[in-house]
Order: sequence, then structure tokens, then C-alpha cells
Amino acid sequence: MSPLDVVVVGGRVAGASTALLLARAGLSVALVERGRRGSDTVSTHALMRAGVLQLSRWGVLGDVVAAGTPAVRRTVFHYPDGEDVDVSIRPRAGVDALYAPRRHLLDRLLVEAAEDAGVRVLHETTVTALRRDATGRVAGVVGRTRTGARVDLAAWLTIGADGIRSRVAEQAGAATTWRGRAASAVLYRYVEDPRADGYEWIYGVGAGAGVIPTNDGASCLFVSTTPDRMRRLRRPGVERAIADLLVAAGPAAVDRAHGLRPVSPVRGWAGVPGFARESGGPGWALVGDAGYFRDPITSHGMTDALRDAELLAGEVLAAHGGALSEQVALVRYQQTRELLSRRLREATEGLAAYDWDARRIRSLLHELSSAMGDEVEHLQSLAAKAVVA
Repeated sequence: MSPLDVVVVGGRVAGASTALLLARAGLSVALVERGRRGSDTVSTHALMRAGVLQLSRWGVLGDVVAAGTPAVRRTVFHYPDGEDVDVSIRPRAGVDALYAPRRHLLDRLLVEAAEDAGVRVLHETTVTALRRDATGRVAGVVGRTRTGARVDLAAWLTIGADGIRSRVAEQAGAATTWRGRAASAVLYRYVEDPRADGYEWIYGVGAGAGVIPTNDGASCLFVSTTPDRMRRLRRPGVERAIADLLVAAGPAAVDRAHGLRPVSPVRGWAGVPGFARESGGPGWALVGDAGYFRDPITSHGMTDALRDAELLAGEVLAAHGGALSEQVALVRYQQTRELLSRRLREATEGLAAYDWDARRIRSLLHELSSAMGDEVEHLQSLAAKAVVA
């Protein structure tokens, strides 16, 4: 088989989106994912405006809506001092609602769009090593299917979209450029929720909670706190931990959770401090959580992944077409990712410390909102440049 232009390792939001964009631009692309097609994964799965904007531009949002994902047109913030603030989602940048699709749905739709664009997709295939050429440059991947068959894919560029414990990052020797200090531990489950009509974020004393409407008439109900506190609270069991954290989050959380019938088991996330890694080198690049991970308290992870897929794809296409050297293109990608992430990252670190008071939480959320606005403007500028070109 002839060498590919790009092999992408990891077939969820970041990887499938990157593969989709590159294939639509005419590159030969393979997408390798160790999980089953349509499998679920731990996720807050709430999209922010930038993420919805991109799905709309790429022609995927219509399928998300057609699958019954409810439109979110309001967000309610419940503060520690008892104030509730109801914010309407106003039309902007072509987006008049937010969405929180289940990951088994969104990941599948993005993979199918990538396949329609010509991407060769290999599910249930685990990458075991990076290929290298005589100069030491990364030149593709080696792996195995679930049945043990060897997979050997040569490629001009290998993109790691394989999560926080990225094998591509490890074997390429990607340096860590930033490490966070704070982390959230989370418990969540899906509940039957006839009252759901928007995102709800609840901030209490050293704890948070939230309700995120999703598919099949269900909502994701979550509670969060520091990893140390979560470990202590979980000793008597997860149900007791959820109840205690709802009380800590405040009366709004207790009231909102009352009477909601569970439709799934409890799932958890132990908490990992945020980090950023060097985003690329000779023959390789990183996208999604493989390259940059922020705490999930802001529910911005999928939006980060979609954003960075577009940023990376643009630079890869410039390098592949000869407009830039590979090195310059990957440096530009990292610089833009850092520029758009810095304020989001700083606000997230403050939120994930769980040491806020009402005044502090308002300030952090204002900064977060402002940074997300900058992100939307940048993505709109990319679309405008593409139209002009």
C-alpha cells in the first residue's frame, strides 16, 4: 500500500474531526481507533458556542439535531450566596442554541463524516509503536487489531489524538510545556429529567454540581470537588458521596436533583491536573487531550478538541502544500493554541481549586465567558479567510 499523507491515532472528537478536515482538502488519511465503533466514553459532552459553530460549518450539526439532541437556549448559574442568574443563548455567529450530544453519537457522526470524505477508518486497532525512517523522523504507526492482525501504516505525518495518556506523545518524546495544579474529581449519572430546558451550573462550598440535557430525554447530573475530598466522601459509597456533595453544592443542587430517576450507573473521574505538551515535531503532531488538557469543570473539552482540530488541519495543509515548512507550521499551531487557551486555562485553574467565594466565582466565570468570545471570533476569522481564498 502506498504511504498515506496522514495517519491519525484516536478516532473520537479531536481525531475524527482532524481526519475529516484533511480528507476533505484532498489528503489521503487513515484513522486508527482502539475502541469499538459507536462506543461511549467519559465526557461532560456539553458543547459551547465555538464547538456548535464548527459542527454547523462542517455539516455535522444537522445530524446531531436529527438524532434528537435537545437544543439548549438558556443557561442558569446558581451562586454560593443564593443568587440565581438565568442567561438566554442569544443568536451569534450563526449559532442560536447549544447542544450536548452523547459521545457515542457525536463520535460516530464525526467518524462517518470522515469516511464519507474518504478516510480509511480502523476501529478496534491499537497502535503499539511509531514507525521511523532512516533519519529518525516519525513515519507512521505499527499496531494490531483486536484479532491480533498486524497493521503497518506509513505516513508523511502522524497525528496523536489518543488522549491524556497518548502513546504518540510518549514515543515521540513530546515535552510538557505547562502543568496545572488544580483538578476536579467528578461523579455523574444519566437521569430521566422532564424539567430539563437548559444547562445548569451550581457552585457551593468547595463543591459544584450541574445538569446537562442530552439525548433520549435524559440529563447528565454531576457533582464535583477536589480529588482528596472525593476520596474521603466515597468511602461509605458513591450514593452517599453524591448526596453529600449535592448538599455542599447548595439548596439549588438538592432541589434540582430531587426525584430524578437514574437511567444509568454512576461513573466517575478521579481528577488529573491540566497540562500542555509540545504540539509537534519531525513527522508528528498532537491534537485534543493528547496535546492539551484542561480540567472538565468548565465543560469545554469537546469544544477545545474541535477548535484545535481546525487549527492543526489548517497548518498541516499549509505545510503539505509547500506554503510553509513543517516546522514553522507546527510552531504556528502551538502558538495559536496557546494564545486561545491561556485565559481559558487560567480561569479553569481557579474554578478547579474549589476555594471560591461568590465574588470570586463571578469573576472567574466572567473571564471564562470573555475568553470564549475571543475563541469564537478567531474561528470566524478562519472561515472568512477560507471564503476569500
